[in-house]
Amino acid sequence: MKGGRIALKQANWQNTIKHLEEMLTTMKFGSITLVVQDGKIVQIEKNEKIRLP
Repeated sequence: MKGGRIALKQANWQNTIKHLEEMLTTMKFGSITLVVQDGKIVQIEKNEKIRLP
C-alpha cells in the first residue's frame, strides 16, 4: 500500500472505476460497498433501495 492508497494496476483501477460509474448512474437510492482483501478490491456490492410513492 502506498501513501494509504489501495495498490492496483492501472488497468484494474480503470476497470473498477468503470464499474462504479455504471452502478452510480443506474442507482437512485442505495449504497455501494467495496470489499477489500489484502489491500486489494476483490468485490463490489450494490444495495439498491426502491422508494414507493
